[in-house]
Amino acid sequence: MKVLAVGAHPDDIEILCAGTLAKCAARGDQLHIVVVTDGAAGHKVIPPPQLAEIRKREASAAAALIGAQIAFLAEPDELLFEDERTRLMMIDALRVADPDLIITHGPEDYHPDHVHCSRLVFGASFVSSVPNIKTDHPAQEKIAALYYMDALAGAGFLPEEYVDITETFATKRDMLSQHQSQLTWLKEHDNIDILEFVETVAHFRGLQCGVQYAEGFRAAHLWPRQKTQRLLP
Repeated sequence: MKVLAVGAHPDDIEILCAGTLAKCAARGDQLHIVVVTDGAAGHKVIPPPQLAEIRKREASAAAALIGAQIAFLAEPDELLFEDERTRLMMIDALRVADPDLIITHGPEDYHPDHVHCSRLVFGASFVSSVPNIKTDHPAQEKIAALYYMDALAGAGFLPEEYVDITETFATKRDMLSQHQSQLTWLKEHDNIDILEFVETVAHFRGLQCGVQYAEGFRAAHLWPRQKTQRLLP
C-alpha cells in the first residue's frame, strides 16, 4: 500500500507512529510523510529561521531511516489554521502521495496545531478526489482510509486498534533521536525526557494489548473510508 503520515510538527510522527511506519516499511509499503509547520518556535535559544532549517534536516534524517519520502509545507509553527488556502495546499499534498491509508492527529488532541492539522487532513482527504477542485496535481481516484494516531501521553485517547512495535521500537527511538533540537527544547520547556517519555507510553500501550511495546490508533468510521480488511501492520 501507499501509506501517508501527516504531522503538524517535524517530530510528531516520530513520537506517535514511527514504530508502525517502520513495520509498514518492512512489509513493503511505500511511505510518505508530510510535515505541516516549520517547527520554528520550538527552542529557547535558536532563532526561528535557523531552527526551521535544523528541524527540516532532523526530520529528513529520521524519514531516511525507514526509506520514507518527506514533504514540508512550512506553515508557521503555533499558527496553523484551516482555511481555503491551507485546505488547497493539503489537497495537493495528498494528491502527490496518493495514499491508500492516512495516519494523522486526532481531532481532540491537546495542541491547536495538531487539531487544525487533523481537520485539514480530514477535509482534504475527501475533497482530493473531486476533479473540479483544481490544484497542481490531478484528483485522486479513491478516498483513503483515515486513522488517528495516539495523543501525547495517551491523554484522552482510547485506541481501537494496536500495532505491536516491539521489533521496531529501536527504529522508532533512533528516528526520534535525530531530533536533537527537540530533545533539548522539551527538557527545558516541559521538563520531559522525550525518549523516556515515548518508551513509557509504548510500554503502557503494550500492556493494554499483551506485547512489550505498542502504538494505538482509532479509525475514522465514516463512509466511504471504512474498509473490510485490516490496514495497519
